[in-house]
Amino acid sequence: METSDVLVAAREAYSRHDWHSACKGFAAAREQGELSPDDCHAAAKSAWWLGRIAECLEGFEEAYRRFLAAGQPLQAAMSALLLGIHSQERGETARGSAWLSRVRRLVADEPDSAVHGYLLYTDMFATMGDGDVENALSYARRMEALGNRLGDPNVAALGVLGQGRALVKQGLVGDGLSLLDEAMLAAVSDQLDPTWAGAIYCHLMDVCQELLDLRRAVEWTMVATRQLDVHPEVSTLPGICRVHRAQVLQVQGDWRRAEREASRACQDMSHVHVLSAAEGHYELGEIRRLKGDRTGAEESFKHAHRLGRDPQPGLALLRLTEGRVDVAVGSLRAALACERNDRLKRARLCAAQVEVATVAGDLTTAAGACAELESTAHAYGSSGLEATASQARGRVHLAEGSASEALAALRAACRSWQDLDAPYEAARTRVLIAEAYRALGDDSAVELELEAARVVFQRLGAATDARHAAERAASAPLPGGLSDREVEVLRLVATGRSNREIAAELVISEKTVHRHLSNIFGKLELSSRTAAAAFAYDHGLVSQRDG
Repeated sequence: METSDVLVAAREAYSRHDWHSACKGFAAAREQGELSPDDCHAAAKSAWWLGRIAECLEGFEEAYRRFLAAGQPLQAAMSALLLGIHSQERGETARGSAWLSRVRRLVADEPDSAVHGYLLYTDMFATMGDGDVENALSYARRMEALGNRLGDPNVAALGVLGQGRALVKQGLVGDGLSLLDEAMLAAVSDQLDPTWAGAIYCHLMDVCQELLDLRRAVEWTMVATRQLDVHPEVSTLPGICRVHRAQVLQVQGDWRRAEREASRACQDMSHVHVLSAAEGHYELGEIRRLKGDRTGAEESFKHAHRLGRDPQPGLALLRLTEGRVDVAVGSLRAALACERNDRLKRARLCAAQVEVATVAGDLTTAAGACAELESTAHAYGSSGLEATASQARGRVHLAEGSASEALAALRAACRSWQDLDAPYEAARTRVLIAEAYRALGDDSAVELELEAARVVFQRLGAATDARHAAERAASAPLPGGLSDREVEVLRLVATGRSNREIAAELVISEKTVHRHLSNIFGKLELSSRTAAAAFAYDHGLVSQRDG
């Protein structure tokens, strides 16, 4: 085959998104010195799709220089733009910013073009990240208008995407999601460059995760998966999408596949897209935490943190399972202090804070976090957030000793989780429902709920949860509306331990012990440690031998 034929074949492979054949053909043509600036640009994009990031960046830089030499500043700017974006994605922030600055200077005096639209895209998300949603919305509208005027579907669709994200941030969830769906429809229609189609999918999934919009996440992930399966040799975009696929699989209860997808995402993205790799490690941490693999979970959360992903609330919840309640309390307090403006990001932290604070006996903090979570759920109208808020409210009612109110909130949460096909969360809620029934004296209902939860935990591989459910089913009812942790404290009080000794044994602070004792005295209407010890003996919580 003649060299010119090789180049023709490479260009044809590129046009049909056969990235492997394109890369091979362009490499062969380069050896003959036959590549044009456009071919260099195409070769760089093909290399990106295959995860060959060093080859990709070198190719864009070569294309940039050759476009400039040919007197084509807009084309040079496009190569430099992608060079800047992909450098930033792999964690080379300074280098990426420098290239984007060069792009701005290159096009400052040029007529409007797609490059101007993509610069608006970078401005839009930078501004949104700073919390200036109104200006971000303005950038997005300008993008859509520019794309329509230029007849460029990529720029127009990215503008629609940006408007959708901004409107969701403003609490206009219905309007925002409609625009995000519209952008995603364009992304899967083969009208867009695959690079920007992938960006739209990732942003949509970010919103679904923030809103806990599980149905939308599942539906669009299935569509995206079918699109990507057509190109099995591609590694980059599927690598990014694997993180989102893992999140969906985790919620659906397919933890084995979720862990496999997250692991592959970490491997594929480590040198290409650092934030996706970080999210993959966080997702691995969550899966391993739920499975009871504390060592694996900690390793994954720490790896995510090293790559720039805040490991909360997962790491705090891991500390809770280790009995390090005060560490969990402090971690969530700090995370919420750092995340002051984004209500959706705070929602997950608030849900975890309710769980940790009720264990710590800090009902004031738990109630405050629950109230914020309920306010966010009401403002955004997401069924997933509403289920989370109902579950949190049930926890607070249980901790306050209001079993009837807890039961109503928890049953509503359980129904919602079942409707959303989230088996683990539904099973966890059943355990709380069992606590409410136990406080109300309905032992038959306790047995039913705990057995249903245990079966689900066992099927999912949540061994620790399954064991705890079985232990709770076999244990006697807790008297006086006490929580499990309050019973632990009461038993130690009855054996003569001081607050300091109790704190050391339970790995909590003396302040937390004091809060638990205050709650115990209030629930049991007691006024002294002696009376509390007598209650513990009278109700079989501790034996004379233990004392």
